[in-house]
Amino acid sequence: KRYVQRDPKFGDVMITQFVNRLMYEGKKSVAYGVFYGALEMVEERTKENGLDIWKKAIQNVGPSVEVKTRRIGGANFQIPTEVRGERKTSVAMKWLIQYSRDRNGKSMADKLASELVAAAKGEGGAYKKKEDTHKMAEANKAFAHFKF
Repeated sequence: KRYVQRDPKFGDVMITQFVNRLMYEGKKSVAYGVFYGALEMVEERTKENGLDIWKKAIQNVGPSVEVKTRRIGGANFQIPTEVRGERKTSVAMKWLIQYSRDRNGKSMADKLASELVAAAKGEGGAYKKKEDTHKMAEANKAFAHFKF
């Protein structure tokens, strides 16, 4: 397991992990600028603490169940499995970044801020992805006895 340093502004390891996923071509200072800019935009829009909104968004988007494919007797089955805590936050971060990149907006900070606010409210593309994942697991719960 790799350990990352705390971020310079808030002293949080999770922020550094998020920024590392947000970063392109090793430009970490640019990624930090995008992240902190997005938090400022979130504060302007919601009149609440941007860091709290970000944490709430990650909590809302993290899936508790996902499906994994397993081959049994020549057939592939989608088997629902519980998600560990670390994977839950990791997947939530990836989805937030992916769906903020797909959004319409002027800058990445603007797109990320919009996705964070939407996810904190229980809306947006990343939250919909979580709901779809849960529906898929629910539909395949008949195969839960094939657990890994």
